[in-house]
Amino acid sequence: MAAAELSRSLKPRHLAMISIGGIIGAGLFVGSSVSIAAIGPAIVVSYLITGTLILLVMRMLGEMAMSLPTVHSFAEFPRAALGHWAGFVTGWLYWYFWMIVVPFEAIAGAQILQHYIPLSAGVLGFILMACMTAVNLMSTRSYGEFEFWFSSIKVAAIIAFIAMGAAYAFGWTAPHGPTFGNLTSHGGFMPHGIVSVFAGAVTVFFQLTGAEIITVAAVESAEPARAVAQLTSSIIVRVLTFYVGSIFFIVAVVPWNSIVVGNSPFTQALLQMHFGWAGTAMDFIVLTAVLSCLNSAFYVCSRVLFVLAGHGDAPQALIQLNRRKVPVKSVLLCALAGVVGILADVAAPQKVFAFLLAGASALMVFIYIIVALAQVRLRRTRERAGVPLPPLTMWLFPWLSYAAIAGMAAVLIAMALTASLSQELKVSLLSLAVVFIAYFVLRARRAPRTASASPD
Repeated sequence: MAAAELSRSLKPRHLAMISIGGIIGAGLFVGSSVSIAAIGPAIVVSYLITGTLILLVMRMLGEMAMSLPTVHSFAEFPRAALGHWAGFVTGWLYWYFWMIVVPFEAIAGAQILQHYIPLSAGVLGFILMACMTAVNLMSTRSYGEFEFWFSSIKVAAIIAFIAMGAAYAFGWTAPHGPTFGNLTSHGGFMPHGIVSVFAGAVTVFFQLTGAEIITVAAVESAEPARAVAQLTSSIIVRVLTFYVGSIFFIVAVVPWNSIVVGNSPFTQALLQMHFGWAGTAMDFIVLTAVLSCLNSAFYVCSRVLFVLAGHGDAPQALIQLNRRKVPVKSVLLCALAGVVGILADVAAPQKVFAFLLAGASALMVFIYIIVALAQVRLRRTRERAGVPLPPLTMWLFPWLSYAAIAGMAAVLIAMALTASLSQELKVSLLSLAVVFIAYFVLRARRAPRTASASPD
């Protein structure tokens, strides 16, 4: 497979931070304000529910990585288990999802920089795009190093925040004693009922996606299968700790009904704890988180295109590597798509780009369902053939695999029944339909060539 030609320069420390970098972005530091305001203190339960679903998916990926050590890319496990259609659909949906993330994070970073640099968001967005393009063109190792340090800053900031929040909530630094009463004194722990907790899991789901990046980046490490198996479960557990821990102490320190939607609840909590430098510090941390996600999105988009091209599902020119073993044309194509996204936002704010974001909202749910179906199919096939199971397997198979599929189907149903999300589901279904149509068109075009190439 063409992916074997890529660099093998990523180390375990890079891989660990790359996975964390793909998950912890502006969604946690800023976007969580929307979830807290809509659900209340029980938002921590929504994170636990969603995190458990993603943990199960990552465990399935770990089993498939051990079962198929020659398959090294996230989108290729469905191809191996379900057929070429699954690889095509998963690959292109995954590329589209992360391609939307590129301009989204660039614009988010530009808006932060506008507080300090007197330039338009569009210009600053292009500057950030140029910087990340340069990083990804230098070498895979340079990408890994940047991501390692970006993610390290985020992790250190979250750990420090949890420590400060715990000290305040327990009353050690609070002037009036423990503040855990905020969890129940403003309408109760579930002020909007248990239904809101499950509905909240829908929006939280999109904040927690990204751990699967490890299966893309592991291709460029010394032992891909081993790296995936070791990190798939542990990474999501660490991220859940960061998410649930930090959000828990936010709602313990600050009354949930005072959270301002659109502002960082981290900043609000730090100000509540009398840290006057909170605003500037959080701007720096959120900018770091945004650049980290932008860096990861760039990398993932280019590598997914590279793998798709290797199977003939994308233009063959995208396979070409430079002397540093970087797929330059794939990186540049991603940069071009990102620039188009920024231009769309500048030309028609809240319209074109909002439509693109809506089209990507449910895609990771579709992708994870396909991955789960692939794991079930692969496991059943191996059992029928009497092939020994790998050292790492899915817990309580097949029941937890089916539970994960049912849980993600419930997320889609909840989207359909939630007025504010139903339109996004429809646009996402349209995106899914477009990719399926593209697959059948490509297969129809290949059929005559295959027939003419076969011997009489």
